Amino acid sequence: MTAIPMAQKPRRTPRRRSRIKLGRVSLYLVVIAITAIMILPFLWMLSASLKLDREVFAFPIQWIPEAPRWQNYVEIWEMIPLARFVYNTAKITIIVTVLQLFTSSFAAYAFAKLDFPYKNVLFLGYIATIAVPWHVYMVPQFVMMREFGLNNTHLALICLQAFTAFGVFLMRQFYMSVPDELCEAARIDGMNEYQIWYRIMLPLSKPALSTLTIFTFVATWNDFLGPLIYLTETKLKTIQIGLRMFISQYSSEYGLIMAASVVALIPVLIVFLSLQRFFVEGIASTGLKG
Repeated sequence: MTAIPMAQKPRRTPRRRSRIKLGRVSLYLVVIAITAIMILPFLWMLSASLKLDREVFAFPIQWIPEAPRWQNYVEIWEMIPLARFVYNTAKITIIVTVLQLFTSSFAAYAFAKLDFPYKNVLFLGYIATIAVPWHVYMVPQFVMMREFGLNNTHLALICLQAFTAFGVFLMRQFYMSVPDELCEAARIDGMNEYQIWYRIMLPLSKPALSTLTIFTFVATWNDFLGPLIYLTETKLKTIQIGLRMFISQYSSEYGLIMAASVVALIPVLIVFLSLQRFFVEGIASTGLKG
């Protein structure tokens, strides 16, 4: 019998290799260009925060000031109660983030690993609320919070943002990728559902929890409309409302405005850079099984 020759991989010709290299180089150049376009406004903001007002809009742009004015970062804390605004924002953001991680992961475990009547109907109904813009029901929410006596309090914002359909969806999709046999083995060993959720599911879901932390932290920290509606006293306002107050009072102090914007951006960068190694993994893993 004659041996059938095995199929060999086609060798890449020098012309084909050069085309592949050219394609990769072009792709890298496009990615670098898009990245530069996205980063450019932030670099301009950082540069403007170290300049005098007359230097901010000078042309051509001087990206590195000859005499950086670090005094802008001192004066911004003295001209408005920025420390109070940062404290209020951090307080609301941290509490909301912790509550969303707890409620979303807890509800997602029930929808992913437990069997109860109308589970899928309830899940679809809850997830459908994502399609409803907040602006549609913000007036009924405000009336409800006012009737509860929570108007002009941080508790109103915390209660309204402690639950999120997006977080439940994100965590549920991740939990669906965890084998059911793992939960069954834990039940055989005598664990109840609370112990399975706390000891098994939460340690395995660090990527999804990190992803949800980034989304929740950024959304709550940058929230403008919610605090604008519910908070009227200056001592209760958040940093986004504080920046708006500063702009309305000192509209020509561009260097100070940019300095305050940089201060408001720093916590978001810290959180994202701390959790970014889990971010891509969390996004990718939430769609493995559904």
